[in-house]
Amino acid sequence: MYLYWWHSNVELITSVVKFQVEDKCQGKYIVCFDPLDGSSNIDCLVSIGSIFGIYKRTTDGAPTVGDTLQAGRHLVAAGYALYGSATMMVLSTGQGVNGFMLDPAIGEFVLTDPNMRIKPRGKIYSLNEGYANKWDDAIREYVNSKKQGPKPYGGRYIGSMVADVHRTLKYGGIFMYPATADAPKGKLRLMYECNPMAFIIEQAGGKSSNGSVSILDIQPEAIHQRSPIFLGSSEDVEEVLACIAKHKQ
Repeated sequence: MYLYWWHSNVELITSVVKFQVEDKCQGKYIVCFDPLDGSSNIDCLVSIGSIFGIYKRTTDGAPTVGDTLQAGRHLVAAGYALYGSATMMVLSTGQGVNGFMLDPAIGEFVLTDPNMRIKPRGKIYSLNEGYANKWDDAIREYVNSKKQGPKPYGGRYIGSMVADVHRTLKYGGIFMYPATADAPKGKLRLMYECNPMAFIIEQAGGKSSNGSVSILDIQPEAIHQRSPIFLGSSEDVEEVLACIAKHKQ
């Protein structure tokens, strides 16, 4: 089994460390994970978390990188842990989404949010508007429509993907990290950020996309491949995709 450990704070860890379980303990699964999402928020005590996705190996013998490069549709489980005002684990094994809250009194995770479902439409959009001058026209038009419509959306952005996506799952709306002029392929990593979160959202009845296809249908070519991402309430995601499609005509 390969465990790929990635830390986004380059000041702390400047390279990727790959852990391969010793032969006698190897199993049939591959785990890709971001151990500390939102690490730049640690010093200001903002919520952070961990993200993971689990795939079944596709070959026998010694594991290879090819075992890891699977589309998100092949995930057998995915989830995240959120470390905030409470500690929560959100998990899906492909049969819906459940949330478990840590009870410090007993030292156990308790099922508190069974069968989590995302609203078809929300009232919140979430993205880093500091990059607005680097967006393409479609994203700029969509965000402006959320601000200036008859029922304006609220803007919420934490900067920890786990926290932003968890809020989107609970309250509805849309989380976006679009491509920019400086990052035309997006910023977030497909294998251990986008895929697990898209899996959770789609299992909860929402939708995900890179602007053209579902995140879960992207065939990865590299472990640290990046992707634009739009995910959340189905109607909200469909709306931004319609705007993107209009500008491609």
